[in-house]
Amino acid sequence: MSEPCIMLLARADGSRVDTPFKQQSLNAADPFSSGRQIAWSGSDGISAGIVEAGESLDIKDFPHTEVIVVHAGHVTLKSRERTLQLAVGASAVIGRGTDVRIEAQTGTRWAFCAMATKAATPGLTPLDPLAHLSPSAAPEQQILIGATPQCRSGNAFEDATTDLRVGVWDSTPYERHGRPHKLNELMYLIEGSVTLQTPEGSSVTVNTGDSVFVALGAPCAWKSTRYVRKVYAVK
Repeated sequence: MSEPCIMLLARADGSRVDTPFKQQSLNAADPFSSGRQIAWSGSDGISAGIVEAGESLDIKDFPHTEVIVVHAGHVTLKSRERTLQLAVGASAVIGRGTDVRIEAQTGTRWAFCAMATKAATPGLTPLDPLAHLSPSAAPEQQILIGATPQCRSGNAFEDATTDLRVGVWDSTPYERHGRPHKLNELMYLIEGSVTLQTPEGSSVTVNTGDSVFVALGAPCAWKSTRYVRKVYAVK
């Protein structure tokens, strides 16, 4: 896990992925320590992987901020302010310090991106796949191969202390040369397909319903031949 790379976390069809995972807690208070499988853990406090759960837990002070994307089963998140019902394909953010009850059906599995932080950002934030988006910057002209795409985005959750941003992004098709990835990023494809390629020629094709994590600095080229819409968590 020391070299930044592209890590496929989960496929929409539940098929096996080649990414190596390590069963490990995020911290001493991690409520999912027994089912936490970590693919990436960086020195900047960000981690990614999968969680397998099937129980109900009451957590008075959630110990980190966690973005979850459900790949199997069903999760109910309950705080004092709201209740979220998350079926397969649904995603949400659990903020650090949230008083939350988590009810996971047996066999529930989610991809995650977690951020260690001492600053509390309590609350539950659902990620609306149909959220209204605003125009955002396209990739730099010098790395594009072909036409400049039209890109849009919208943050649903922001943590100013860690600069973690979570939301939805979309783009018309485009291709760009490889470069070190500018951020740590969890992607969940709501629609479309994209191929991420390394300088050595290996590639990962991410399809609708798949989750992938690209570490900060990982060499990565992008090629999409149709419209793409994704949930992102970047830091």
